[in-house]
Order: sequence, then structure tokens, then C-alpha cells
Amino acid sequence: QVQLAESGGGLVQAGGSLRLSCTASGRGFSEISVGWFRQAPGKEWEFVAAISRDSIAIPYADSVKGRFTVSRDNANNLAYLHMSNLKPEDTAVYSCVGDGVDVYWKYTSYRYFGQGTQVTVSS
Repeated sequence: QVQLAESGGGLVQAGGSLRLSCTASGRGFSEISVGWFRQAPGKEWEFVAAISRDSIAIPYADSVKGRFTVSRDNANNLAYLHMSNLKPEDTAVYSCVGDGVDVYWKYTSYRYFGQGTQVTVSS
């Protein structure tokens, strides 16, 4: 069983940067994939990025490609989402998820979920 907790959200101006952290507790973090999703008010969860357990496969949504970077540190049970050149449309609750058992872009494919952290980008 793995528990996930995000941190690092906040308010930032357009063009700015933020780094979100996903801290895992429990056993087996290094054996699971990690995904990042976001949910804007009134919308469904949207895939942002994912990273395989060995950091070889790292797909991104087209909307964030070139601006966001995902990484992980298995030794310290951490995953990161570095976001740069932020836009107002990036405003959402961001959540890390773990252990995808189906397609990586599908929120319900994952077994473990963080509580989410708010990111607000002002124009």
C-alpha cells in the first residue's frame, strides 16, 4: 500500500514557475508508475504527465509539452512536476496518482491518489 501527498501549489503570475512534489509513504513506490492529473472547476480530471517506475517512459499532454517536466527520486519516495511558463488555463487542482494498471492517460487506471494541491495562475 502506498500513500501519496502533494505539496508546492500556490498562486503564481502568468509566465512564472512552480514545482509540485509528490511524497509517497508505505512500501513499493519504486515499483509503481506515477501520474499527474489536474481538474479545473466544473471539468473532468485531465491527464498532465506520467512517469514509469524506471523513468524511461515519460509521456506528456500536448497542452503542457515543453513547459512541464516530470521526474522522480525513488530513493527518497518522491516525484516532481516542474511547471514553467505557466498560463491562466493551467489553473486547477493538481493530483499525483500511482500504480496505473491500464492506459496511463486515464485517471481511473490508477490505484493510489493524493489529495490534490491548488495551482492558480493569474493573468
